[in-house]
Amino acid sequence: MEVFGIWVAAFLTFCIYSFLYRDNPFYRFAEHLFIGLAVGYGIVITIHQGLIPLAWNPLWQAITGEGEASRWGLLNLIPICIGLLFFARLSRRHSWLIRYPLAILIGVGSGIAIPNVLQADIFAQTHGTLTPFSQIGRLSAFEIFGAILMVIGVICTLTYFFFSVEHQGAIAGISKIGIAFLMIGFGSAFGNTVMGRVALLIQRVDFLLNNWLGTLF
Repeated sequence: MEVFGIWVAAFLTFCIYSFLYRDNPFYRFAEHLFIGLAVGYGIVITIHQGLIPLAWNPLWQAITGEGEASRWGLLNLIPICIGLLFFARLSRRHSWLIRYPLAILIGVGSGIAIPNVLQADIFAQTHGTLTPFSQIGRLSAFEIFGAILMVIGVICTLTYFFFSVEHQGAIAGISKIGIAFLMIGFGSAFGNTVMGRVALLIQRVDFLLNNWLGTLF
């Protein structure tokens, strides 16, 4: 079975990389298989980790009178019914009902995400930018230069996205410096992405050379 699994993995690897030649049935087969397995796995995980423990079990305990929280189990009917409204999308006549669960989902999601985003992307970044200056006496010359450069980059980049004032004169010059910092950031992010993809390619080639060909010789 281990050798069979290696051959299946090698076959699917060749199917995916066959797209480098052109679109073909082998690539579409591997693509559809991957998407189908991912969706099926996600549905099973959602049922076993979400539906059964959070909805079905409390509701069943409320109906049968078992468990400590059985009195409150019937309240689960409210989110269950709201969730079932998603299936109204399948009916043209009642498709408008999907607006209610979507509104709740987006509203609750935004309420949870916005404070976290502010904490992680605004407050934490501001704190990280200014923290080195509180330890200026213990930093080397290169670390001080890096801290100053980071502050300059932050100010220039934010100035580029400040559209309340027309970008002329000094504001235009600072904005151009911000553009340079943005290009450096985008370039490093793109380079990191390429390195990640190359690492995946190296891993697949190593698998084919050592694991797959190892079953032949």
